[in-house]
Amino acid sequence: MNVTALQRIDRWVGVPVCFVLTWLREVIGDSIPRAGTPIRKLLFIKLAEQGSTVLACPAIREAIRKVGREQVYFVVFEDNRFILDVMGLVPEENVITISFESLPAMVRSAWLALGRLRRLKLDAAIDLEFFTRGSAALTYLTGARRRVGFHPFFGAGPYRGNLMTHRLLYNPHLHTAQTFQLMVQALDQDPATLPTMDLLPPAAQEPPPQFMPRAEEVEAVREMLVAAVPASPRAGGRPGDDYWGLILLNPNASDLLPLRRWPSDRYVQLARRLLTRYPNTAIMFTGAPAEAATSAQLAQEVEAERCVSLAGKTTLRQLLVLFTLADVLVTNDSGPAHFATLTPIRVVTLFGPETPALYEARSPRNVPLWAGIACSPCVNAYNNRQSPCRNNLCMQALTLDEVFEEVCRACDQQASARTARTA
Repeated sequence: MNVTALQRIDRWVGVPVCFVLTWLREVIGDSIPRAGTPIRKLLFIKLAEQGSTVLACPAIREAIRKVGREQVYFVVFEDNRFILDVMGLVPEENVITISFESLPAMVRSAWLALGRLRRLKLDAAIDLEFFTRGSAALTYLTGARRRVGFHPFFGAGPYRGNLMTHRLLYNPHLHTAQTFQLMVQALDQDPATLPTMDLLPPAAQEPPPQFMPRAEEVEAVREMLVAAVPASPRAGGRPGDDYWGLILLNPNASDLLPLRRWPSDRYVQLARRLLTRYPNTAIMFTGAPAEAATSAQLAQEVEAERCVSLAGKTTLRQLLVLFTLADVLVTNDSGPAHFATLTPIRVVTLFGPETPALYEARSPRNVPLWAGIACSPCVNAYNNRQSPCRNNLCMQALTLDEVFEEVCRACDQQASARTARTA
């Protein structure tokens, strides 16, 4: 089942479901515990977008400090649980998944998940989705007596009923990581006073956990690189070989995020210029299996032996291992920019329809580039990440020269750091 189908289901099925559940809540009533009543078990619901799950790290840590690691639970789509397991903040047995394969599979797995959640007798549930109806309905049906989520006050967001006990106003001026952490802190507030919160946004953000690959995983990826670009030292080459560095380009070539894509021909030109600037560097295109054919075509257009495509040839875990071996990643605003913060790689992230002020990866090794033209950002929580735009001028406004210069700066910084480590 694709994302478009899921969004339609959330709209045409989710709206009436939330309406009925809101009526049911009014009839049955809602017994909300007093502020300060202890919380023993806490649930997060974040079904989609693994990149946003990385941004939820401060919120998950806040919850762990509040109730303990063993009492934190998480609901996620089955295909998106990978990053949760890699971060290791939530016990694997506490991650409850819902299938995304088809509508019948999703309904069945959601029913089973709901049964398990009801048996847990949760004290609190936090809906980390912004204005989706399915997650709001699921949050209510868990039976948690405290439920935190966003509410469309005065029509400020899409309708999702009135199912939360702790209703929050979405603040489009706070970074998503801060927003998620504040949702945990809202549990200690009197629901009657919300959405007013006499709290300052969290300032310092703890870095996410660092990914530590096993030795055999590193060796397997090195062998993959040797096969792709023979004799590369990043792929296990010998001293004196021609190659010393590795740059990854993630063009997001599929139709899933068309507005976020920097023009493909500029990735080709960028690769050519980088190969000329760094004659001892290999360049590899990355991407999902659905992007393999297009990424392979881009690599072929570069017309260089040191440029190949690995799109569709790695698992997500192997991709993280690859990040630990590479110097720089250039990517459109997408999940890999956030995955990379779990590794030492430097990242240049290209933004357009969304703003880095809200969604940039929280890492000193990440540099966001954003043109900030008048119509950007056009994608936000209030419009369910949809836009009427059909010509992403915001991405086209990012010039080849400025991206090239930023990538060169990141490459030079990484080379200096590597030299300092070996000195």
